[in-house]
Amino acid sequence: MTIRVVVADDQELVRSGFAMILDVQEDIEVVAEAGDGAAAVAAVRRHSPDVALLDIRMPGTDGIEACRAICAETACRTVMLTTFDADEYVYEALHAGASGFLLKDVRRDDLVHAVRVVAAGESLLAPSVARRLIEEYTTVTARQVPVAAVLAAAERLGALTARERETLLLLGRGLSNAEIAAALVVSEHTVKTHVGRVLAKLGLRDRIQAVICAYETGLIAAGSPPAE
Repeated sequence: MTIRVVVADDQELVRSGFAMILDVQEDIEVVAEAGDGAAAVAAVRRHSPDVALLDIRMPGTDGIEACRAICAETACRTVMLTTFDADEYVYEALHAGASGFLLKDVRRDDLVHAVRVVAAGESLLAPSVARRLIEEYTTVTARQVPVAAVLAAAERLGALTARERETLLLLGRGLSNAEIAAALVVSEHTVKTHVGRVLAKLGLRDRIQAVICAYETGLIAAGSPPAE
């Protein structure tokens, strides 16, 4: 199965370089390139790719707005490209539906691996890294979220069983499937089933979105210590 990719970056050399690296892979095809967010959204609508690589900072429609539109309208998964590992827009991009992040100086092999991982339905960040990253941004932005929005988010948890809530809690703490299995004394296969049901019931795309949900619903308080 060929992974279809759209690459969007306003810097032509960066865009073309990424496209060339990906297009020579036997299992990856770059179906379109775009120089801004609006063109990226149009390309995704036209070509129905599996993955879109989006520069966060582009003129006009930026990568975050493009990500939001793509995730709302299509099944395409998005990976954000950024120059800084502490980009101020990271949390906003996660909330828009991004499945992960790459620095623009990423190594060739890591770029290819990232596209394959995201296309397979996984998040690009390791759970523990995602938890720390999201904790940082939710701590900063928590006071900006309206109380009504927090209450509405918390009500979503009512759809979960007690075991599914426990699974979401452990996801939010950054535990891997193996670690969750050990904590719940069940098999990893059972954990995968629980995780799948949590994502489906809450309308979440991946583990990153589950971590965000755990914080936004108050299941985990921002500033909680990392899981050991």
